[in-house]
Amino acid sequence: MAATEAKYQYPEHLIETYQLEQSLDDPKLRIFDCTVNVTKNPDPEQAQRIPFVYQSGRSNYEQAHIPNAGFIDILDKLSDRSHNLPLMLPSEKQIVDSMSAYGINDDTRVVLYSASETNWATRVWWMLHALGFDNVAILNGGWTKWLKEKRAVSNQACSYVPGQFTLRSRPGAFVDKDDVLAATLDNDALIINALPSPIYKGTSDITFGRKGRISNSSNVPFLALHNPDTECYLSASQLQKKFEEVGVDIAERIIFYCGGGIAASNNAFVLRLLGYENVAVYDGSMLEWGNDASLPMEMG
Repeated sequence: MAATEAKYQYPEHLIETYQLEQSLDDPKLRIFDCTVNVTKNPDPEQAQRIPFVYQSGRSNYEQAHIPNAGFIDILDKLSDRSHNLPLMLPSEKQIVDSMSAYGINDDTRVVLYSASETNWATRVWWMLHALGFDNVAILNGGWTKWLKEKRAVSNQACSYVPGQFTLRSRPGAFVDKDDVLAATLDNDALIINALPSPIYKGTSDITFGRKGRISNSSNVPFLALHNPDTECYLSASQLQKKFEEVGVDIAERIIFYCGGGIAASNNAFVLRLLGYENVAVYDGSMLEWGNDASLPMEMG
């Protein structure tokens, strides 16, 4: 598919701010702020292994949010808190129970956004995708665009009546390190790093145990998928071109990774918008891979 002919194959997964504003009173609509705040790890020794500290964005939500929006606490409800690494995917049961508690039913329309990077909204989107729930969209431009356009805001907490979320598992949406290790030796697989180029190349001070990247992986930085002025996604043709440059059109399987499986979900979401079905996110990403000396890495 030539870049000039590209279009979103699943445009329903992206909603514009004006469209959301017109739908705020829809009784089947569930809007969620998915904000997580990220800061550099202040402990120099620990930062070599886990370079960032993750904090709930609930305080951001309590100050201001889109009217009728609830808050999804990724760190508390949608992470495996028993794991020694942050942000790891919890059990399907935990996700299903959480989504039901948040008020999501089979006929619910869900819209996700974040007051920080869009990645946090796409992380939740990808979880829902993995569980077979497709009636969910990302707010294009997110909270930043909503505020720039001076649309209505609220500081009133919103919680929806609990629902009944039905699991329709979509195997392969998330993969583990064994899958990725096999993919490094598979000419038909494409592994793509979603982090900024300096981290990918190993020239950044930010490390996940070791500098560099998973062996035989390419790089499409997540920030390159957005217009820096509006934070909206680039056009389908622009996005298609970026991914064609690393070979998505000839790959039988595409695996995205990043630091902890968050930025990777943004890239994976974009490929789904473009119509690709053979896409997965490596959940542990560099937090796991970079801290396991038995796994192959490269630099440069």
